[in-house]
Amino acid sequence: MPNRISEILMPPASAPTGTATPPPEELSGLAAEMHQAFAADGWLSGSPDFEYRAEQQRMAVEVGQALEKKRPVLIEAGTGVGKSLAYLVPAALLAVRQKRKALITTHTINLQEQLIAKDIPIVQKLLPQYPFNAVLLKGRGNYLCPSRLARAMRGVTELFTTAEHDELRALWKWHEDTRDGTLSDLEFSPSPNVWSQVCSETHACTPKTCGPDSRCAYQDARRRAAEADMIVVNHTLFFTLLSAQEDMGVEGEGFLFPNDFVIMDEAHTMENVAAKQLGLHISQNSLRFDIGRLYNPRSQKGLFALARRAEGVQKCAKLLELVDVFFEHVRETVTFSPAGKEFRVRRAGLVENTLNGSLLELVQEIRTVQEDDSAAENIVSEITEMGRRLGEVRAGLEEFLTQSRDGHVYWVERIGIDGRNLSLHAAPIDVSPLLRALFFSGQKTCVFTSATLGAGEPGLRYFRRRCGAEKVRAVEIGSPFDWEQQMKLYLVRSLPDPNTPGYESALEEWIKHFLELSEGRAFVLFTSYKLMESLASRMEPWMRRKKWNLLVQGKGKPRHQLLADFKEDIHSVLFGTESFWTGVDVPGEALSNVIITRLPFAVPDHPLTAARIEHIEGRGGNSFVEYSVPEAVLKLRQGVGRLIRTKKDRGIAVILDPRVLTKAYGKTFLEALPPSPWEVAG
Repeated sequence: MPNRISEILMPPASAPTGTATPPPEELSGLAAEMHQAFAADGWLSGSPDFEYRAEQQRMAVEVGQALEKKRPVLIEAGTGVGKSLAYLVPAALLAVRQKRKALITTHTINLQEQLIAKDIPIVQKLLPQYPFNAVLLKGRGNYLCPSRLARAMRGVTELFTTAEHDELRALWKWHEDTRDGTLSDLEFSPSPNVWSQVCSETHACTPKTCGPDSRCAYQDARRRAAEADMIVVNHTLFFTLLSAQEDMGVEGEGFLFPNDFVIMDEAHTMENVAAKQLGLHISQNSLRFDIGRLYNPRSQKGLFALARRAEGVQKCAKLLELVDVFFEHVRETVTFSPAGKEFRVRRAGLVENTLNGSLLELVQEIRTVQEDDSAAENIVSEITEMGRRLGEVRAGLEEFLTQSRDGHVYWVERIGIDGRNLSLHAAPIDVSPLLRALFFSGQKTCVFTSATLGAGEPGLRYFRRRCGAEKVRAVEIGSPFDWEQQMKLYLVRSLPDPNTPGYESALEEWIKHFLELSEGRAFVLFTSYKLMESLASRMEPWMRRKKWNLLVQGKGKPRHQLLADFKEDIHSVLFGTESFWTGVDVPGEALSNVIITRLPFAVPDHPLTAARIEHIEGRGGNSFVEYSVPEAVLKLRQGVGRLIRTKKDRGIAVILDPRVLTKAYGKTFLEALPPSPWEVAG
């Protein structure tokens, strides 16, 4: 049972330790202008949308300096600084004055929508003398292409089943009314087969085939992006375009456009997103799907049926069988742990490449269609796209099986509810050389910011080392919140070992104790899905007696619906794992308590994590100190950071892991958290 509070402590005051910002008298150009603009009596102060914050002023000065001097900068800015305004104002001014595009990239959809719907319109009102336009750019696959939709309608009999006809007609009706033309504007979820035949694709949706009068959503978005002063994208799309450079080739100092500059918000996710996007991914499902678009033996539909290509039909049917045999051979060769989803492949030649010859035959069959003067142009463009995809798969399979990429880790992953489908992956173990070359060499202008770039160490050394930014200016800006008044941190000195029988009972009692302090209104964050489910089952009767709604991740409702329910029922309690530690914003009293059940150390069972640890150990480093602890600190900061989102918020944060008090590394975790009072129990 929980004991009384045994100690009340105040952590040592710790000011951010990054590089100091020059004093006002040493500033010039855009930096000096930002110092004046964001001052308490500056030219932004006349707006009702502006509130003076010294921290925001400092950040705007740093951004202004970096943009004008064409250099990179890293800025950790605590919660409440108002990062968006601090980078949007100088970015907009530079974009308009110098006719350079500002690329704003974020990790979460929530922040993208906030920028487009709220923050950028505020900046446009603040800068009436410098009008600028901003657009949101999504990946191609989100946009409807009317030309492809019309082609699909013409080939409806050969391409679609009867059940898909109605869906296609609904898309046609929606197209007549929509101005947005993206999936987010669609009131129903189209089947993958139907949407894949009507969305924008590289060879089938081009400026030539989809001119200004076509109402093509993607080409319209691309034209708007070409004309815009500011473009908002997500990290995934940014790295996809950067690595492909086929949609928006660029020379000179820019990234995606000539002479553009980048501001990356939520930059703490950059390393993992870059590793994923700059790596390799081949899915059994996706490969079957792409071949099935050419010809599906079950439905007897597809592009080869439409083109009356009997030879292509036969080759598709043969290849689909070979795909299943190949991946079944992979399954028989690897050994997944009972609960594991990944198997690391340490040597080349996992299985024989039995798909290479048939893939080559199919690609050659596609070329015969391309060379056939009698083939309809619409069929040629569609089949050309499939040829490109299958060519990439063929090359990727060879790379995976020969392990031809130096410095990469390779693994097989089982996916889907039953784990029957497999995917093949490769990712760079250390992305710092790639990111150093992309961002921090030459005259590239970029700003990287987040509330959590540091792992408690001075000068953001961990982030800089992981991302190749060792020589880049790093600035740490504290939060304007009054942590002593707004948050209290509770720690527990003793709990049974998690592997002992009494652990769950003790954890349950402590969770109940702290939920009663906040009358529900809490996130309870877990590192183990199994433990979360077990505790939810144990505590559900108690929650019912308290008349608190218990919301549990993974019980059918998507994350956005769980959050909506949580905000609506003010005394509800949400049990969550990975995705609730970060990117969730619940201001107000609905969230008054964040309970951390365990320090979020990553289990090194994922091949990429294991390979990173081996890489550090291989060069003589200490992977626990250099990687495991900093990663866990960052995640803890993100989790605790869910609590206080505005100056009016009040609440408690709880860490139910005694290691923060009993282990030497615990000090690192505690010193990285906001300077609020501690209360130690147990």
